[in-house]
Amino acid sequence: MSDSDDFRETDADQYERFPPYRKAIIVAILSFCAALSPMSSTSVLPAVPEVAATYNTTGSVINASNAVYLVFMGLAGPFWGPLSQIWGRRPICLVTAFLFFAFSVGTALAPNLPAFYVFRLLTAFQGTSFLVVGSSAVGDVYEPRARATALGWFLSGNMIGPAFGPFIGGVIATFSSWRAIFWLQSAMGGFGTLMVFFFLPETYPHPSKGDLVGQTPAEKAKLLWHKVNPFRVAGLLLSYPNLLFAALATSALVWNQYSLLTPIRYVLNPRFNLTTPLESGLLYIAPGGGYLIGTLLGGRWADYIVRSWIHKRGERVPEDRLKSCLPFMLVILPACMLVYGWTVQQRSGGMAVPIVVMVLQGIAQLFAIPSLNTYCLDVMQPKGRSAEAVAGNYMLRYAFAAVGSGAVLPAVEAIGVGWFSTISAGFLFASGLGVWATSTFGTKWRERVDSSD
Repeated sequence: MSDSDDFRETDADQYERFPPYRKAIIVAILSFCAALSPMSSTSVLPAVPEVAATYNTTGSVINASNAVYLVFMGLAGPFWGPLSQIWGRRPICLVTAFLFFAFSVGTALAPNLPAFYVFRLLTAFQGTSFLVVGSSAVGDVYEPRARATALGWFLSGNMIGPAFGPFIGGVIATFSSWRAIFWLQSAMGGFGTLMVFFFLPETYPHPSKGDLVGQTPAEKAKLLWHKVNPFRVAGLLLSYPNLLFAALATSALVWNQYSLLTPIRYVLNPRFNLTTPLESGLLYIAPGGGYLIGTLLGGRWADYIVRSWIHKRGERVPEDRLKSCLPFMLVILPACMLVYGWTVQQRSGGMAVPIVVMVLQGIAQLFAIPSLNTYCLDVMQPKGRSAEAVAGNYMLRYAFAAVGSGAVLPAVEAIGVGWFSTISAGFLFASGLGVWATSTFGTKWRERVDSSD
C-alpha cells in the first residue's frame, strides 16, 4: 500500500470524478476569471488623474470609487457563495461572467461620473463570484492533501491581477485613452464567459435546488433569503473563533496588499522623480513578480506541511496546515513593511530597496494566503458550508481592503509612509498571533461549537 493510500480521505470518491488534466483546466479557467475583478480594482490607479480630468473632478473622488469598489466586492460574497450551494457552481459562474462583461462595457462608455460609479460597483459585485465560488469549486475537486497547491494556482489570478493591473493601465494611459483599460477588461470578461460556457463543468456534487421544488414563490423567497442573508454568513464567522482568526489574517494580508499598491504613484513617483503613468506602472511589476514566484511555491509548501504532520500524527488535523504560514505572518511580512516604509520615508537605499522588499512581500503573501483559504475549506466542507465560510472570509477581507485603500493616501500625508507601514506591520503581526492560537487551540474551538449545535 502506498503512503497516499495509508491516509486516504473517507470521501475520496468525490475527488476522483475528474481526471488530472480536467482538474487543471478547471483551475486555469477559474484562476483567469478570478483575476478580473481584483485587476479592475487597481488597473485604473495609474490613470486616476486622466479619469478625473475627463469627469472634471479630483483624484480623491476617483480613488474613492476604488475603495467603494472593494466594499461591493466584500458585500457580494455572502450572496454568490450560498447561491452556488443551491444551484451549483457552474450556473453562478456563467451568469456573473456575462454580467461582468456587460457592466465593464458600461464602464467604458460611461458618459458622466455617476454612471462611472454605478457601472464600476455593479462590475465589482459580479467579480467576487469567482473568488468565492472558484475557491469552493477547487475544494470540490481536490482532496485536502493536494488542495493548497491547486488553490495556490487559483489564487495566482486573484493576487497577480491587482499587481499587474496598474502596469497594464499605465501602458494604456500613456499611449491611449483611459477608456481602453475598460475595453480590455470587457474583452477579458467576454473571453472568460466563453471559457466558462464551453469548458467549466459542474463541480459541486450536492446542490440543494431540490429544496425549492414544490414551494410557493413566497416560500422560495424566504428560503433564498435565509441562504443569502449576510448576517447568516457573518454569524458563521462569529460562531467559529478559528474562522474569525483566519479571516482577520487574510484581511491583514489584503489590507497590506492594497495599502501598498494604491499609493505607489503618489509615494514612489516623487521619491524617484518619475513622471509618467508608464514609469509608475513598471513599479507594480515588483510585487507582481513576487506573487508569481509565490504561486509556484506557496501552495506546495502548505501541502508539504500537511503531509508531514499526517505522518507524525497518523491522521489529518486541519489546523496543522496553518503552521505553514506562521513564519511569514509573524516575521517576514511585518519586516518587509517596516523596511519598505522607513527606507522610503528616510530616502535611504535608493530604488533597489523598495523593489526588492515588494518582491519579497509578494512571495511571502502567497506562502500565507493559500494556507488560510484552504483551511476554511478543510473545516467547513464536511458540513456543506464551505462556500459560506469562504464568503464570510472575503466579506471581511475586502472590508479591510476598502479601508486600507481609502485611508492610505490621507494617512501617508498625515503621518508619513513609515508610520503607516508600521501600523500595517503591527496588524500583520497581531493577526499572525491569532493564526498561531488557531493552530494550537482551533480543534478544541471547533469541537466546542459543534457540540453546542
